[in-house]
Amino acid sequence: MDTVAWAVLAFVTLTDQSRKFNMLCPKCHSEFEQIVFAGIAIDRCTTCKGLWFDMLEKEDLLKIEGSEEIDLGPEQVDPKYAAMRDIECPRCAQTMLAMVDKDQYHIKFEACPVCYGTFFDAGEFQDLKEHTVLERFNQMMITISSKFK
Repeated sequence: MDTVAWAVLAFVTLTDQSRKFNMLCPKCHSEFEQIVFAGIAIDRCTTCKGLWFDMLEKEDLLKIEGSEEIDLGPEQVDPKYAAMRDIECPRCAQTMLAMVDKDQYHIKFEACPVCYGTFFDAGEFQDLKEHTVLERFNQMMITISSKFK
């Protein structure tokens, strides 16, 4: 790799790292701290403990046993933050979309339509990883009924 390519790579890396550390929580506007689990770096708010996942980080962590440990749990959530849905993306400042998990309808989170990042309030990622027997049964019934339509 030539000198110019190395310089560009270094600049892009530094720019990306500096953006990550300057991001503020979209709900309480506190700084994020970076946590690494199984080689995947995600951002956790230092105040409300919400989690920011860049594109595909959530999907990767959902497959890894024990990754729910990054989420400090629902007792960290101030009800006013959990109710907030009209927020801006901390990465690109676009209005985020209120989303509901397709398998667990009680899990609500925000997703950016531009950079594809997602924000989960404290406890939501932990809940997303836990599928109760009733949730599994309901999903099975939906799958079965869709086969017979």
